Amino acid sequence: MNTVEALKKTKKQLHESGFKLTPQREATLLVLLENEKDHLSAEEIYFFVKQKNADIGLATVYRTLEILTELKIVDKISFDDGVARYDLRKEGAKHFHHHLLCLECGNIEEIEEDLLGDVEEIVEKQFHFQVKDHRLTFHGVCQACQLKE
Repeated sequence: MNTVEALKKTKKQLHESGFKLTPQREATLLVLLENEKDHLSAEEIYFFVKQKNADIGLATVYRTLEILTELKIVDKISFDDGVARYDLRKEGAKHFHHHLLCLECGNIEEIEEDLLGDVEEIVEKQFHFQVKDHRLTFHGVCQACQLKE
């Protein structure tokens, strides 16, 4: 999906939930779309948003990220550094995608495919627990760091 389509879809989602796509929200969303693979923190998003619109404050970016998270447009994730990071939810994704976190270089790779379908089924049947979502991060050493050693 290109940026224009993503903005239209998000505008519709916001409108259906009683929100407008304000210039501040649009700037925040554009930063997320332009840096989709980077897992940016709120402060990093704010840095890029300020370059697009100098009038936007950090509190506005935080509020926008909260709204986008609440509407499941973005996912809020925390890795070992304890910093909340934001990740666009993929089109049609039923669940949050999985991550590979390199303990050497800190690189984060995404796994688009849902690897936990069978596990969810077991949890629901054996524990009578209705799963709404799941998050999985593998901690290890990436191929590039393995080759360096």
